[in-house]
Amino acid sequence: MSYLVGENLIGGYGAGDILKGCTISAEKGEISVVVGPNGAGKSTAMKALLGMLRELKGQVLLEGEDITRLSPQQRVSRGMAFVPQTQNVFVSLSVEENLEMGAYLRDDDFSGTMEQVFELFPVLKEKRQQPAGELSGGQRQQVAVGRALMTQPSVLMLDEPTAGVSPIVMDELFERILEVKKTGIAILMVEQNARQALGIADRGFVLVTGENRYTDSGQALLDNEDVRRSFLGG
Repeated sequence: MSYLVGENLIGGYGAGDILKGCTISAEKGEISVVVGPNGAGKSTAMKALLGMLRELKGQVLLEGEDITRLSPQQRVSRGMAFVPQTQNVFVSLSVEENLEMGAYLRDDDFSGTMEQVFELFPVLKEKRQQPAGELSGGQRQQVAVGRALMTQPSVLMLDEPTAGVSPIVMDELFERILEVKKTGIAILMVEQNARQALGIADRGFVLVTGENRYTDSGQALLDNEDVRRSFLGG
């Protein structure tokens, strides 16, 4: 069984179900990527795993334990960390202060974790005293991921981490995410840049109208002619 899994997820935001029985999972030391067209339910599936949908059918398991009825705060305390697509940094605070905010639940010495974040994201160490609002989009994303890592999570969930950044910055962010993977945590990522995301994925989930259309390794999905034609531009 995967470290984190949402099984047969059905739910939405009120009027109708966006998720229609999809299953999403992530394993420690691996990158799982969720891709699909707009409106497929990718971000909704992420929110379901986080406990952010009011009405949800199905089951969410973390390390084999049923957490379906736990609040988002309780899930965070169990080791789940989430980086939203937008408004994910405190723009008036310095880089270092943003990272400190990520450790708000901890009562131990977190200086070692901060040094690990600086090793993963060297540019943040260089700009540690600079307000996050003065950074580039890619650097802000690194701050957001770094702040999530300050909680010492077992699962890192990223919602569209490369949205709005240039291809060069996207490649750099993916390189950093691969470095985070080496720390052994489970990474679950929703991403619009499907081809590039599947290129670094251990496993991929292609959602269409809230259902699993394809589930396989990232490379197998890249090699799948139907996937390439329908979702990757040929």
